[in-house]
Amino acid sequence: MSLRIKKGDKVIVLAGKEKNKSGKVLKVFPAKNRAVVEGLNMVKKHMRRRSETEQGGIKEVPAAINMSNLALFCSSCNKGVRFSVETAKDKSKSRICKKCQKPI
Repeated sequence: MSLRIKKGDKVIVLAGKEKNKSGKVLKVFPAKNRAVVEGLNMVKKHMRRRSETEQGGIKEVPAAINMSNLALFCSSCNKGVRFSVETAKDKSKSRICKKCQKPI
């Protein structure tokens, strides 16, 4: 299965406690169909001290969100949109917004 949301994309959350918030994708887990978005779905994690300089304690880290709850953010439409993949003659692929027909 080909995932169309990639690392570095700007996405918006469609459902859940972080609904209507946007952020940058930090990591994608294709096998689990999940992605980690910067600053969203923060959970508290108990971290052990690894070295004498590093401090342990409770830290907030972003947790993974299901891909079905994410939509690619179109800067020209200024909202989360559906998109299509267009192949050029030189075999390069680009993602096109379904609403405004501009590349994302």
